[in-house]
Amino acid sequence: MMKSVHAKKRLGQHFLVNQDIARQIAEAVRTSDAHVLEIGPGMGVLTQYLLQQSFTDLSVIELDEESVAYLQEHFPQLQERLIHGDFLKFDLEEYFDDNFVIIGNFPYNISSQILFKVLDHKDKALEVVGMFQKEVAERVTAQTGHKQFGILSVLLQAFYDTEYLFTVGEHEFAPPPKVKSAVIRLTRNFDKRLNCDEQLFKTVVKTSFNYRRKTLRNALSTLNFPAEVVQNDPLFTRRAEQLTIEDFEHLTRYLEEKK
Repeated sequence: MMKSVHAKKRLGQHFLVNQDIARQIAEAVRTSDAHVLEIGPGMGVLTQYLLQQSFTDLSVIELDEESVAYLQEHFPQLQERLIHGDFLKFDLEEYFDDNFVIIGNFPYNISSQILFKVLDHKDKALEVVGMFQKEVAERVTAQTGHKQFGILSVLLQAFYDTEYLFTVGEHEFAPPPKVKSAVIRLTRNFDKRLNCDEQLFKTVVKTSFNYRRKTLRNALSTLNFPAEVVQNDPLFTRRAEQLTIEDFEHLTRYLEEKK
C-alpha cells in the first residue's frame, strides 16, 4: 500500500495537511445540484470531504501519475470519475453536458490560468471554490481603488460575485509554500451582463492594466479612441485601478461606435 505521494516542485504541489481546513473548503460549496470537478486532488485530503457532500456527482482530475495511483488505491469509489490529465487541456464542454462546479487546492503556478479557463466556460461554471496564493485571492476579490485591483478582478467580477473566505498559513501544507494562501468563492451571477462587446471589453481592460501607472490617455493610446473623446471624457485622466466595471464598459462602447 502506498503511504504517501512525493510533492513535485515542477507541478507546484503543496499538499494540504490540515483536515479541518479541507472540510471547510468542501462545505463552502453552495451549489448542490451540479456536477463537481476537483482539480489536483493529490492524496485526497479534500476529496474525502467532498465525497461526504450531497453533490449530484463528483469527478477529480489529476496530472501526476503517482497521485493517480494513490487515488486509485485509496478511493476505489472514484474509479470511473478519476481523470488522469491536465485540466488546462481538458475539454470541459465534452465532459459536462450541464452546469458544473470547480473546486480544489489549486497548483499556484497555474491558478490564474485556471480562472481564465473558467471565464471561457462561464455559462456552465456556476461556482468556483478553492485555495489560491493569497496575492491572487486578493487580486480576484479586490474592489475599485485597491492596489490589487487588476485584470482578474475586472474580468471575473463582470460575471461572478467574489468572496474572500479565509487566510491559510504556510505550515498547513507539506511542504510549506513560501507564501500565505487563501480560500475564495466565486458564484456566477447571471444578472451581470456586459453592455458592450465582450472581446473588445477584454482588450480595453488588459491594455489599461498593462500600463497601470499611466493615465488612460497614455495607456490606451494604441487603441485609437476618437481624439475628442480622449480630450473631453474625464475617465482618460484616471488610472486603470480607479475605474469600475461600468467605466470599462463605457470606454468599450466608444470603440464600438467608432467601428
